[in-house]
Amino acid sequence: MAVLKPQSAKERIILALDVDTVEEAEQLVIELKNYVGYFKIGLQLQNYGLMAADTIKKHGSKVFYDMKFHDIPNTVARASANLVKKGIDFFDVHIKGGSKMMSATVKYATETAKKYGCEMPTILGVTLLSSFGQKTLTQELNVNMSIDEYVSRLARTAYDSGLNGVVASASEAPIIREECGEDFLIVCPAVRPTWSVVNDQVRVVTPSDAIKSGVDYMVIGRPVTNAQNKVEAIQLIIQEIEEAIQNQKEKSFV
Repeated sequence: MAVLKPQSAKERIILALDVDTVEEAEQLVIELKNYVGYFKIGLQLQNYGLMAADTIKKHGSKVFYDMKFHDIPNTVARASANLVKKGIDFFDVHIKGGSKMMSATVKYATETAKKYGCEMPTILGVTLLSSFGQKTLTQELNVNMSIDEYVSRLARTAYDSGLNGVVASASEAPIIREECGEDFLIVCPAVRPTWSVVNDQVRVVTPSDAIKSGVDYMVIGRPVTNAQNKVEAIQLIIQEIEEAIQNQKEKSFV
C-alpha cells in the first residue's frame, strides 16, 4: 500500500464534517475544498455515510471515512471492501480489535482493489481516543501502563498487521516514530489552534505542536466549522502550519 506523505500545509489538514446532514456537509466542502486536504466523515454523519462520501468525491475532494471499525475479522474485512469500491481514501479501525482483524482487513481490501481496479485506501489504526487521560486508562480500562507505553504498543501491533499508520495524539508521535519508522503515518486528532477553545478533548495540541512532534496529518473540526468566517479560520491555521514547517527546516540546518 502506498504511503501518502503530505507535501503542503493544506494537504496536512483533515476537516471533520461534524454536522447532521449531507446538505450541511456539502456546503462546507464547497466553501473549504481549496483549503484542506481531506474531509472526514464520522459518526455524526453515519446515517448518510457513503452518500456523504459520494458528495465529497463529486466536488473533487478526498475522504477520510472515520467509523472506527471494531468487530470480528470477517465483518470488518468485508466492510472494508465496500469502502475500496467507493474510492474512499482513508479509513480507520480500532487497533484493539486485534491483529487478526487488522490483517484480514488489509488482505481483503488489497484483494478487492486488485479485483475491481481501484486505488488501495490508506488504512489507519485508532490508538487511544483523545478524550481519554491517564486516569481513564488506568482506573476504567484497567491498563497499568503510561499512555505513551500503551499507545506505542498499539502502534507496533498496527504496524506489524500491515496498517499504514495510526490515529494518535501529537504527544505520542515521537515514541511512535521510534517504534514504527518514518514511513508510518501519524494522524493527530483534537488539534486546536491557540485562539480556539478545547471543548471535550483532553490530549489536545496546537497545529504548531503537531508539526514539531512529527505528525503527518491533523484533524481539525469545530475551530473551523463553528467559526463565523470559516475561510479566515482555516487560513490562519494554514499560516500556523507553514510557519511551524519553516521553523523545523531552519532548525535542521543549524
